[in-house]
Amino acid sequence: MDRISSITRETKETQICLSLNLDGGPVCVDTGIGFFNHMLTAFGFYAGFGLTLTAHGDLEVDGHHTVEDTGIVLGQGLCRALGDRVGIRRYGFSCIPMDEALCRTVLDFSNRAYLVFQAEMPQGSIGAYDACLTEEFMRALAMNAGLTLHQCALYGKNAHHITEALFKSLGLAMRDAVQIEGTGVISTKGVL
Repeated sequence: MDRISSITRETKETQICLSLNLDGGPVCVDTGIGFFNHMLTAFGFYAGFGLTLTAHGDLEVDGHHTVEDTGIVLGQGLCRALGDRVGIRRYGFSCIPMDEALCRTVLDFSNRAYLVFQAEMPQGSIGAYDACLTEEFMRALAMNAGLTLHQCALYGKNAHHITEALFKSLGLAMRDAVQIEGTGVISTKGVL
């Protein structure tokens, strides 16, 4: 079974193209925001996904539309690539240290979207990336992937390190959650 998806989304604010393969491949990201490219590349690498993503947004305004819309598209891509979610492990957990920061991600591809995000950012920006946009990205991702997502920065003093640990732990948790372990749906209800 091919677990792939391709999505193009165009609005007056952004144009985003995504190709996603849950079973691997190269990772190539260009959003126009250097730090965000770095985070999405780390995410794709640690998830073990093939991920090609280009985004052109109204960066002359700020990065908000680009980051949020990328979360929407990636969430839709995950949902499409997972299909009926039959056989997947469903749950994932990862705790990642990044120097002084420690972050945890716990998730469930439940088909019930929910976000709990507890990660204060000590600095307002990381290069041209507004640190508050990480929560916006995670919310858009969760809502569009049908993902219950809990993320917490247990501690940390550097917004770069906190954000990177959040994206890496997201990738590792997803790697576990999308693994095929059986032939049925992991749910007492029989469906997700």
